[in-house]
Amino acid sequence: MTHTVLVTGVSRHIGARVASVLAADPGIDRVIGVDTVPPPSLSGDGGVPLGRTEFVRVDLRGPDIAQVIAAADIDIVVHMSLVSAPPRSGGRSLMKEHNVIGTMQLLGACQRSATVRRVVIRSTTAVYGSSPHDPAVFTEDAEPAQPPAHGYAKDACEVEGYVRGFGRRRPDVVVSMLRFANFMGPDVNSPLTRYLTQPILPTALGYDPRLQFIHEDDAVEVLRRMATEDHPGTFNVAGDGVLLLSQCARRAGLSSLPIPSSAFRFIGELARGAGLADFSSEQLRLMRYGRVVDTGRLVSALGWRPRFSTAAAFEDFIRARDLSGGLPAVMVDLLAEAVHRR
Repeated sequence: MTHTVLVTGVSRHIGARVASVLAADPGIDRVIGVDTVPPPSLSGDGGVPLGRTEFVRVDLRGPDIAQVIAAADIDIVVHMSLVSAPPRSGGRSLMKEHNVIGTMQLLGACQRSATVRRVVIRSTTAVYGSSPHDPAVFTEDAEPAQPPAHGYAKDACEVEGYVRGFGRRRPDVVVSMLRFANFMGPDVNSPLTRYLTQPILPTALGYDPRLQFIHEDDAVEVLRRMATEDHPGTFNVAGDGVLLLSQCARRAGLSSLPIPSSAFRFIGELARGAGLADFSSEQLRLMRYGRVVDTGRLVSALGWRPRFSTAAAFEDFIRARDLSGGLPAVMVDLLAEAVHRR
């Protein structure tokens, strides 16, 4: 039996890698990648080669995605299009539209399709939030002590709600929802990796959060398996073990600058406003309280576990990055001003 796979979000690194590996699978007849802009490999800017992936420019917020699914007889959908930081043009409102309205349109198209039989959704462990009242380890059935109220994490919670509704309306479709820990690896560019490449890390005084990462190679492998096998349900995805933020700093050869929590939040707002880093409210909470999830359900379902532990994923990341250099003058000024005012 041949398959036709639709992959959303192929202009971003992980989405492009997923499309590429699926396109190399001889058991898959066609791979159609969609996004609002062409992938870098197609626009001459380098990036991940897409192989025989067919690119179609589609804005998920509109009705065109239903036409693509119907015209190509799509039977497997891999939704990678959630964005974790607001774009420079459009800001938070455009981000929410893309994440939530785009997913609603995609699921609506899948619901009306007579051919779709498997849907894989990229979600995030950020749906558990970060608070001082969290359990030591989150399982997939755990409820957050303080549900996310802002940004990417709130979008992901809404997306998951719509996915569960879709699953009830189409019980014949296998739905796999993957809650990924923060992606880590040589080519990952995210709010967290940008924070961890600062020459000096501002940290919240009195806090040393536990963090988990999933290596980009393992993330792609999980998505490949979920796209080609039936594994219904919700799964946490993270590398084994944890790292403290202080351990991350030491392993990367970085100096930490502990500052009061109020100043830490203030610096985050200043850095975001100056375009230096994407310090969202949920990331600031993560940098205080951390988050750890249990991955036993994933390991049991797949009979497989990530090749990279959390520590190994981070080490692979720092080996590929030049983290030396002085602190930018503008950041020094922001830090000094924030600490002085607090």
